[in-house]
Amino acid sequence: MSEPKIKLTDVAKAFGTTRVLDGMTLSIEPGESVAIIGQSGSGKSVTLKCILGLIKPDRGSILLDGDEIVGLSGRDRERVQGKFGMLFQGGALFDSLPIWRNVTFGLTRGRLMDSAHMKRVAQENLERVGLDARILNLRPNELSGGMQKRVALARAIAPRPEIIFFDEPTTGLDPIRADVINDLIVSLVDDLGVTALTITHDMASARKIAHRVAMLYQGRIVWHGPRDRLYDSGNPYVDQFVQGRADGPITGDRRSRSQ
Repeated sequence: MSEPKIKLTDVAKAFGTTRVLDGMTLSIEPGESVAIIGQSGSGKSVTLKCILGLIKPDRGSILLDGDEIVGLSGRDRERVQGKFGMLFQGGALFDSLPIWRNVTFGLTRGRLMDSAHMKRVAQENLERVGLDARILNLRPNELSGGMQKRVALARAIAPRPEIIFFDEPTTGLDPIRADVINDLIVSLVDDLGVTALTITHDMASARKIAHRVAMLYQGRIVWHGPRDRLYDSGNPYVDQFVQGRADGPITGDRRSRSQ
């Protein structure tokens, strides 16, 4: 059996008296696409930030290819981060830079390099997401929201990461454009053979792009299973969440819990 690409064990994180993660445990296999669903404040974004090294857990282990990454710093942290690609919720493009420099930013780290080569790299990755060379020299504010999301996706894949994180990839898009992005994510994950972790409120997106879905509630995974079981999970928390019912075991507001 292969080593999990990412393995979180008993990860906990509190901010003041509010426990956001409280024993988060999840494994993701190489080449697998996993979506984490849950209420706002349930710990989805904090989970992502802990893996990325932006936040240090209060306890627990996070293994990447079998190696502990909690507490890494300096070159060790840079080496690990080089395996990651990220599609941010709002795209997070740099308004002052042309599209080609946005796409290649992860390769250049903002430094001026061989412009002709970088433009070719940008064009290649834009073509992968259905855009062409005509937008290379445009600024992000000259593009539609859907095109900006595609540019952000091209930037995420340009360094050919081993793992791509998707933070609410369809937020702000209408259902048709959202489905286009979902299709692109599926094809890119398959074509590039990467491991993917998505956090989302969009059930249509979770069902399309993920092989497996995990439900996070009050800082713990309360269910995980194949995407086809999302609406037939037999789990009362999942059933209430995916059907959007007010009545059920999930309370309307997440309560702060004392350490």
